[in-house]
Amino acid sequence: METTPDGGPCRFCGTRLTTTFVDLGMSPLCETFLTVDELNRMEPFYPLHTWVCGSCFLVQLQEYVSPEEIFREYAYFSSYSDAWLEHARSYAATMIEALGLGPSSLVVELASNDGYLLRWFRDAGVPVLGVEPALNVAEKAVELGIPTRTEFFGEAFARSLAEEGVSADLVCGANVLAQVPDINDFVGGIRHILAPGGTVTFEFPHLQRLVEGNQFDTIYHEHFSYFSLVTTEKIFAAHGITLVDVEELWTHGGSLRVYGRHAAEAPEPTERYRELRRREIDLGYTDLDTYRAFTPRVERTKRRILEFLIGARDRGERVVGYGAPGKGNTLLNYCGIRTDMIEFTVDRNPYKHGRYLPGTHIPVRPVDALYEARPDHVFILPWNLRDEIAAQLAPVREWGADLVVPIPELEVF
Repeated sequence: METTPDGGPCRFCGTRLTTTFVDLGMSPLCETFLTVDELNRMEPFYPLHTWVCGSCFLVQLQEYVSPEEIFREYAYFSSYSDAWLEHARSYAATMIEALGLGPSSLVVELASNDGYLLRWFRDAGVPVLGVEPALNVAEKAVELGIPTRTEFFGEAFARSLAEEGVSADLVCGANVLAQVPDINDFVGGIRHILAPGGTVTFEFPHLQRLVEGNQFDTIYHEHFSYFSLVTTEKIFAAHGITLVDVEELWTHGGSLRVYGRHAAEAPEPTERYRELRRREIDLGYTDLDTYRAFTPRVERTKRRILEFLIGARDRGERVVGYGAPGKGNTLLNYCGIRTDMIEFTVDRNPYKHGRYLPGTHIPVRPVDALYEARPDHVFILPWNLRDEIAAQLAPVREWGADLVVPIPELEVF
């Protein structure tokens, strides 16, 4: 008897997943950059099929690969984006003033990467502690003098920190919620290290912006879940944290920063929090039909991208990529783009130089290679940084090249 495939149980509430959000086919791990020696080895591909829960509306990908395999050696270093560094500096200054943080306070960041954020608190005289499982990335933070624990955060580790006396006035995280397969274990740990009267803030890409901005390339195996405010509220509430405020941010194509407190201490939510919550409900984020409508738009965008690249190559024009972000690897693999369409890409991160993109095997070179090649088109893969990158690439206009972004729709400018 034929059975209908499903996505298994929802990672938050356990409901069986039967509604597809979007299926991007098979793809390799997006931050696994290959050396020359690895090009002829078998490369694992996993399904990129996202589902939406009919009960809590959490959009999610099944856990095909463990976090240990993904994050113990990781290619993403936050410090290579000037805009992101300024975002971190501004956040730190705001929180120090708003919460009155000083030498007797403690800030704990979960998924603290290379110390790009905590250094701003440290430089202001506020004690900090980072938790970062990627050993190679955490090493950079330690070199900067940022105390860092190389562990995966969860309830057991949180209890051990609490027993050591860790009691944080601010627990923060940026772009980590999506990367946690056991969301209940992760969020459940926060209350153990949050001091009485303490504040929680988390930033994550906003599902509404993903849908409205057609940002299908932000779906990859390292991101297990995709959050609306209404769903995030349920998850934190289930673990003793009440969300009381929210900001809408420009980062990663449009993100939310939520603020929470211990449930027993939480004030009434702010008006902007209540307004955003109402907006999501009015736009249909508690209606499965809203999610079902995403796939046709993604498929149409794929066709437009391929039409442009095929046309450029048929005219004998050269196309070179700019950037090697994780999102770019989702887009390139979903669209089947290889070196016959994009010769190579360049990136500011030296870790990636001389390596090859997963799946497509497009070479990654230093930025100077772009100016030596003088291509007709520069295909910007980190489209969320388009303004910063366009300013950096002003010299390409000297030889008449144009810039191309694929998302939300293909645009040549």
